[in-house]
Amino acid sequence: MEKIPQQKAFDGLKIVLYGPESTGKSTLTKQLTQHYKTVHVEEFARDYLQDKYDKTQTICEYKDLIPIAIGQRISENEAIKEATDYLFCDTDVLETYVYSMAYFDKAPEELKTAVSKSDYDLYLLLDVDIPWVADDLRDKPEDRKGMFKRFEQGLQNFNKKYVIISGTGEDRFKNALAAIENITN
Repeated sequence: MEKIPQQKAFDGLKIVLYGPESTGKSTLTKQLTQHYKTVHVEEFARDYLQDKYDKTQTICEYKDLIPIAIGQRISENEAIKEATDYLFCDTDVLETYVYSMAYFDKAPEELKTAVSKSDYDLYLLLDVDIPWVADDLRDKPEDRKGMFKRFEQGLQNFNKKYVIISGTGEDRFKNALAAIENITN
């Protein structure tokens, strides 16, 4: 079985956009990437699980977690080659871990190890204060606050540095910029 690769070193700042479904992670990742003129890591799980759903009409299973984590890490390691002073990651292996605990009440040991060895300068934990948008993969509109708490607890359990990003539209973007500028000054 293939293993989750270790992170490659990066001289700039690695920032993860992190949190429950439908909180604007992908949108904000793209905005920050454009603002800082760099590259970003797309959410591997989205394409992987959408492809699975399109082919089988099934959603994530426990056996999908390690392939998702591997794909996310490979994507991150590849993006480092093109990044400037910043690398923005639309989720990471901790996101996969939190979903594993939420859906299966357990997580693969290899995933826990990868999370504990992961090194990011900052997590931007996106609040659930924007409207939920349905799609094929999203399924927890009634438990957004509960999921938010799970995500925050994951950060705390693994002792990760984070800032909660709230607000809508331009305010959300400005709040993310302020959090990033705070760690660079």
